[in-house]
Amino acid sequence: MERKLTAELWDKMHYLFRDFNDRMVHVELNYDFVLDVEALKTVIICAFEKVPVLHSKFVDKKLSTYWKVMPYNIEDVLTVEYPDDMSSAVENFLTQYIPPESHIQMKFALFIKDGKSTLCMIENHMCMDGGDLKYFLQSFCQNYTKYVENGVSPIEYRTGSRAYTDVYSGFSQMESGVAQRLFKNINARDNHKFPLTKNNIRDASFIARKKFNEEILAKLKAKGKEMGATVNEMLLAAYFYSVYELANFPASDQVMISSAIDLRRHMDTVEDKGFTNHTAWMQCAIPERGRDIFETVQYVVRSSNRFKKDKFMGLYGLPLLNFGYSILPHAASEEIIKIGYSNPYMAMSNIGIIKGETLSLCGNEPADAFMSGAVKYKPFVLLTATTYKNVITLSMCVRGNDKDKEIVEQFFDLMEKNIKTLTNE
Repeated sequence: MERKLTAELWDKMHYLFRDFNDRMVHVELNYDFVLDVEALKTVIICAFEKVPVLHSKFVDKKLSTYWKVMPYNIEDVLTVEYPDDMSSAVENFLTQYIPPESHIQMKFALFIKDGKSTLCMIENHMCMDGGDLKYFLQSFCQNYTKYVENGVSPIEYRTGSRAYTDVYSGFSQMESGVAQRLFKNINARDNHKFPLTKNNIRDASFIARKKFNEEILAKLKAKGKEMGATVNEMLLAAYFYSVYELANFPASDQVMISSAIDLRRHMDTVEDKGFTNHTAWMQCAIPERGRDIFETVQYVVRSSNRFKKDKFMGLYGLPLLNFGYSILPHAASEEIIKIGYSNPYMAMSNIGIIKGETLSLCGNEPADAFMSGAVKYKPFVLLTATTYKNVITLSMCVRGNDKDKEIVEQFFDLMEKNIKTLTNE
């Protein structure tokens, strides 16, 4: 008998985003030992059985949508290779695309060389966001360790609701009623764009990265504390200032960059919830570039504080989206929502701190760890930030060409220059 899973609100929204990005989330974990391949296969299979959306295909019947749970082979999920060129192997795997109609929505690759392992993973953002992916990886690594060391069945994963309405669970009855009537979409439109080349049929996906060491992070924290700014706001200010310079925006122009916010802040608990998406966007707008980057920081803090003071931050427009998907056939809902939805041309997602102890395999923490958001389609861009062992990694995933790679590298050079200005380097 056919087994179906409900297509939740954010599943549908990320499906709609197919016009803007490839929806893949990317992970790379580097270990200084060789993983047990057979154990890894067992742990992956158990994860897929506990989280059935990972082996389901998204069915779009125009009138309605749903997930159909599908059979799969572990060989389709896990690739094991012994490459000569590790960096190329990793890049080629991470820039893959999993279609929503695929029988699996997550893939792993294990690359082994010189007694070391690189474990890579890509997953469809329709299944879960960065917050839940971090928890999934933590559970996955713990299950691997318990299985290898003690023979414990690797099935400890959170299960439960994937509904977007869980974000209202932390409110009182009256507050929840107010939140569920926030039909107004408060997002404004901004036509400033990251200066990439025009789309070309020969464009290909690439991932650009830039690291900032422990000393720079410490100085960013200290300067941010002095200015009343978080590290995220300091990075966002550097993003603003750098893109003004890169794109030659007039200094007097107002510019917006959307920043991802985790809606779990509104929930009473997450322990009884399933893997899903609970991420929205906060539009950070600055009225002008600022006389220097320190004034840009002040503008960013001022804009962020307006959102932080709002008890219902990130919840505006959700009832409208749900209404749109509920009253019309799916195909018609998409067309209506596209008219009112404004996808940000420039965005930033700070996935936050990746804790080595949570990703330890049999007592071995990763030597390095990396996560990034989706490959964006021009003219849209997403800057992703992660922190591992006090090293910040900025990344940008783009479908573009060699000229676009040069432009992104130039942007990272500007980010480095402006961060050094903030930290008095």
